[in-house]
Amino acid sequence: MRNDNALREAVERDEPVFGAAAATCSPAVIETLGDVGMDFVWVDLEHGGPSPNDTEALEGLARAAAVADTELLVRLPSPDPHVIRKVLDTGVRTILISRVDTAAEARRAVDAARFVHEGEPGQRGIGVGRASGWGARLDGDFVAAEDESVLVGAMIETRSAVENASEILSVPGLGFVFLGPADLSVSLGRPMETAAEEVRDAIERVERAAEGSPVALGGIRNDPADVEAAIDEGYRILRVGGDVGAIRTTLSARLAAIEDQR
Repeated sequence: MRNDNALREAVERDEPVFGAAAATCSPAVIETLGDVGMDFVWVDLEHGGPSPNDTEALEGLARAAAVADTELLVRLPSPDPHVIRKVLDTGVRTILISRVDTAAEARRAVDAARFVHEGEPGQRGIGVGRASGWGARLDGDFVAAEDESVLVGAMIETRSAVENASEILSVPGLGFVFLGPADLSVSLGRPMETAAEEVRDAIERVERAAEGSPVALGGIRNDPADVEAAIDEGYRILRVGGDVGAIRTTLSARLAAIEDQR
């Protein structure tokens, strides 16, 4: 299997990338999203999907992404090194850690995802799994190739994360941060009021901290005009929809049109 990461390469070239969520965690849906041109498919293992320890399930999702020439972006519930190691061994190359509140938590995730980090041994271990071709690729080039392909992100979705944004963004090896407005609104005491002034102020604080940083900024935008505006504001990783939402929007509108004609 290939060991490059087109998502990481695009971000490092300062190019925007677009993806969609696969809430169903279906290989067929992941393959379809790749076929329509999505750069990545968001798989959330914090709120749903298989267990992060279910390597067989994750290998199937990674294969579906590879068939459609897209990348999986896998959201993990914590920066636990043993979980990160297992997920990366399945061939997943982009991980996003939920609820990163401090730079120390971000460093822990980055260190767990690297064989070598900042010139020192990292916490990733050698595994005979899919990423290594079931051991066939375990040679002198494997370690460097893996470290060059893995992309680690941190979710900014709490008051503490906003307060520590500059320190989190300064963590060496962190590839991107992703703003989670819904959970951020809960943390700020304004549940689901994502347009509230306090929530908007917190988001803008992170956006300002990310200006000029080599760490890419990610967010959610569904309207094409909003996507373009976000790119102008510095966003480079954009989730632009999802499978369940697309089904609901498309088919409910279609049923309504059918009823209007009857």
